[in-house]
Amino acid sequence: MNDAHLHLLVNHFPIIGTIIGLGILIAGIVLKNKAVKNTAFVVLIVAAVFGFASMSTGEGAEELVEDMPSVGKKIIHEHEELAEKFVLILYVTGAFALLSLIATAKNHSKAKLFTRITLLLTIVTVVLVKNVGTSGGEIRHTEIRANANSPEIAAPENGGEQEED
Repeated sequence: MNDAHLHLLVNHFPIIGTIIGLGILIAGIVLKNKAVKNTAFVVLIVAAVFGFASMSTGEGAEELVEDMPSVGKKIIHEHEELAEKFVLILYVTGAFALLSLIATAKNHSKAKLFTRITLLLTIVTVVLVKNVGTSGGEIRHTEIRANANSPEIAAPENGGEQEED
């Protein structure tokens, strides 16, 4: 098993986990159910941990695929830049989820405030995750790129190396 394989194994949970965590958190807030909110907090914390794992395996995955036909360094660089921004927000979201979990468990007076902050951060994270997931998918799935019908994508003349601007 190489870093590209490991990256593919772990990179989906920060995406799916954040989206599912948002849904569960909204349900917990609407239902005013502590257990449901706590479940959401745990899902968001785990998503942040998997975000770290995904970032840890990304560099090795890059080395394995950057010279493959129709991949190129530019598209990987764009994904990496988006992922770095996303994971920072994900870490903050995970930290607030942990804070919310502790505050809720201890019936702290700030629990409601921390939950609202976690909700707002999770919404921002879900918006960002769409771009990260799409840019990651575009690395090997040329059919989803904006220029998918371009002849260079179908048969690159330069062996997949995309020119830098």
